[in-house]
Amino acid sequence: MFGLTADRDFGESVAAAADAVLSPHEERTFEDGEHKVRPLVSVRGADVYVLDSLYGDLERSANDKLCRILFFLGAVRDAGAASVTAVVPYLAYARKDRRTKPRDPVTMRYVAALFEAVGVDAVLTVDVHNPAAYQNAFRRRTEHLEARPLFVHYLATHLAGSEIAIVSPDAGGVKRADALRVSLARALGRDIGFSFLEKHRSEGVVSGTAIAGDLTGRTAVIVDDLISSGTTLIRTAQVCLAHGATRVWAAATHGLFVTGAIEALSHAALERVIVLNTVPPFRLPAPVRAAKLILLDAAPLLGEAIRRLHTGGSLVDLMADEPQPAGVRTG
Repeated sequence: MFGLTADRDFGESVAAAADAVLSPHEERTFEDGEHKVRPLVSVRGADVYVLDSLYGDLERSANDKLCRILFFLGAVRDAGAASVTAVVPYLAYARKDRRTKPRDPVTMRYVAALFEAVGVDAVLTVDVHNPAAYQNAFRRRTEHLEARPLFVHYLATHLAGSEIAIVSPDAGGVKRADALRVSLARALGRDIGFSFLEKHRSEGVVSGTAIAGDLTGRTAVIVDDLISSGTTLIRTAQVCLAHGATRVWAAATHGLFVTGAIEALSHAALERVIVLNTVPPFRLPAPVRAAKLILLDAAPLLGEAIRRLHTGGSLVDLMADEPQPAGVRTG
């Protein structure tokens, strides 16, 4: 198992949960910006797992990380690995999975072709934007983990005495949000409300305020796959409060927190934001993190998934409603 430019501590935690250790590798960047990556141990005949979360950070863009993992996967395949699995908790370009305007690119399909070209056998990711589009884009085996068991465990623990409504910020996220509602209702042994908003997006402008479902007197929990600028999140939170919700939480798998997110997370309409550490919240200042952010540890889930892939275990059982072991920290 190798961990590339992902956070080293996170990679080591994933490896430990998989009953493995990270093997050494070399990453070099040349004066002209080109780079090379290679394993420093023999991989001949081995099942190789390569971990990197493809978000842009302060040192490397998502494009740079994508090139690095592709080059490394190709090098591992050329070095005689028996199988090669890319473990990509956050998959860059997964949101661009269809044409929304004339001559639009379908970028996720092109990314899938790149992974196939370097000889990958399987790709493992967490809460990709559109699972069906992800599965259809790749001609290699795709494995998809969900944050749902982690969210259910946290929400069932901290909202056990509250009336709850799960909220999807748009019609496209209804299936994801309703799956969490069903699991949370099972965990709490009672009915959970459900609502969703209309949403229209054109050239970066979001509109629509109509909502379906009763939020009166309930804690509204907005469920999404990611938070980028937070515009959708705050718009949804304000609508929830206007329709009778007593408070608003959010549970989103990946916290990108790009420009505008600091203001969004500081907004009075939002009480708590729960994300996984698939993308570390490095763009948020410490006071904002401490005030509202709850970070759930995805390493045990990913590590157990890798262990099961390697030993022939079931990922379906892993995604059952029973809570997965996970660390929680505030900020």
